[in-house]
Amino acid sequence: MNKSYSRKMVARVFIPFAFSHLTSFIFRNINAVLAPFLISALSLSAGQLGLLTSAYFLSFSLAQLPVGLALDKYGPKRVQLFLLSIAATGSLLFYVGKDFSTLLLARILIGLGLSACFMGSIKILSFYVPSTKLPSIHSYLLAAGGLGAMLSTLPVAWIVEFTTWRSLFLIMAGLIVVVMFTITIWTPADPVEHRMVKWPTLSSLLEVYKDKDFLRVIALFLLPHTVSFGLAGLWLGKWLEDVGHFSTETVSLYLFISMGAVIVGALSVGSITEWAGKYGLKPMEVGGVGIGLFILIQTLCALNCLPLMPVLSVAFTLIGAITGLDYTIVAQRVSPAMTGRTATCLNLLILFGAFLIQTVFGFIVDFWPQNSQGQYPSIAYQMAFLLMVLLQIPGFLYWLMRVISQRSLRNPSVG
Repeated sequence: MNKSYSRKMVARVFIPFAFSHLTSFIFRNINAVLAPFLISALSLSAGQLGLLTSAYFLSFSLAQLPVGLALDKYGPKRVQLFLLSIAATGSLLFYVGKDFSTLLLARILIGLGLSACFMGSIKILSFYVPSTKLPSIHSYLLAAGGLGAMLSTLPVAWIVEFTTWRSLFLIMAGLIVVVMFTITIWTPADPVEHRMVKWPTLSSLLEVYKDKDFLRVIALFLLPHTVSFGLAGLWLGKWLEDVGHFSTETVSLYLFISMGAVIVGALSVGSITEWAGKYGLKPMEVGGVGIGLFILIQTLCALNCLPLMPVLSVAFTLIGAITGLDYTIVAQRVSPAMTGRTATCLNLLILFGAFLIQTVFGFIVDFWPQNSQGQYPSIAYQMAFLLMVLLQIPGFLYWLMRVISQRSLRNPSVG
């Protein structure tokens, strides 16, 4: 890949699709700031709030397999433009919706419409980027998502001060139209040689889930990734508000910094992984160490230590960025013609898991009664965080024991 072709890729491929990925992260995390307004306007319980917010992940995840097939069959540009029109419709419906059911439907449409933003980016980048450079370019893409997450915090809080939360979704619909225009004008047509001629059979999709390497990746990464997505997008802010008793403005500021840490974390993951590779360390080993640290951060969150809460909210997203390494590991092991299917098989598990995590966390918290300010007690969040930690430990220990076993075989003790 020569230098001029690299510039063409960045200008005409990476930027428009990174723009769409950024937009999807704004929608994904926006309810973390809007939660007090939604609760007030619709009298939502914690369970309803969790369901409304996680509906994005549900529709997003259910769309992954057909979207992956469509990306391989029709190419990312055509698929992306079609789906973004659905997302714009969902945003407009959220703007006019007056009850929980309507907003739930709108959130489902938004999730469906944005379901190809990341996978489409991975697919189109696989046409132009050498395999050895994928960790870095994927880290830039994840950083774009982190920027979108940042924009969903303090900037959203500022906008809501001058308008209503409903009007915000009208603005977001306009932003999606801008993304569609950018992709239409800038992005080149998809290379025909990388398109799938026939739709694959169900058995060819199941082969992805049966692959031993794929199973090893999800055993380590899946649950931490779902927790990272699910909690940062909603419950991290509510935890700061209910347990830390911070104001809405202060919570927005902490979330803004936390989402900024996503950018730092994503860029660092790519650099650290490539650096570690020079010394013979594989991405799975880098990911295992990072996930161990991520579980430790969650354990500290479960302690509800008030002075540490702002620091932990930042550390949660900073260290949690390591979970995005699973996309790179999967993408490195398949041909460009299969990237859509394989990556979306992974994404299906992650996003459906995030839906479950976000919903279950809310229902656990809902076991305890609210106070007069609509806040839940500390013990509710302690139990919810503790369950998250317990779910992730088996996968981490399985990876750790496997590493120890492999090192023992390579370096047997001398009797």
